[in-house]
Amino acid sequence: MNLFNSKRNQTGFTLVELMIVVAIVGVITAIAYPSYQQYVERAKRGDAMTALMLATQAMERFRGNHFNYDINSDITQVFVNQVPVEGGTAYYTLSAVTTPTSYTITASPVGSMAGKNPLSITNTGAKTWGAKTCWPDGGSTC
Repeated sequence: MNLFNSKRNQTGFTLVELMIVVAIVGVITAIAYPSYQQYVERAKRGDAMTALMLATQAMERFRGNHFNYDINSDITQVFVNQVPVEGGTAYYTLSAVTTPTSYTITASPVGSMAGKNPLSITNTGAKTWGAKTCWPDGGSTC
């Protein structure tokens, strides 16, 4: 029996094959991760827009009961002041500027959304997103 010429069945991956798989996974990740981040950002912005609409409804109910919008700077008596509203780490905080005849509710980005444009809505229904006079459709652009 010749030890040098015997054929053995070898199984497993070679280092080259493994490096090719790692490179392919790296390319896929480099393409997919930014898209995922944009999706998460749009979803969080959509949550903020929903919270603003709920806050608007709460302000209208408050006006129906008190005949004015003046909440004496205590918005927590009218609506939840963070997004997500069920608790957890906030990524938007809600604030309201009120007079007896008007209000503006603003969702300011905090935490993971810090540095993004704030959203706001007034008692007349005027919506702003940063300097734009609209809200992004579907959470992306306007």
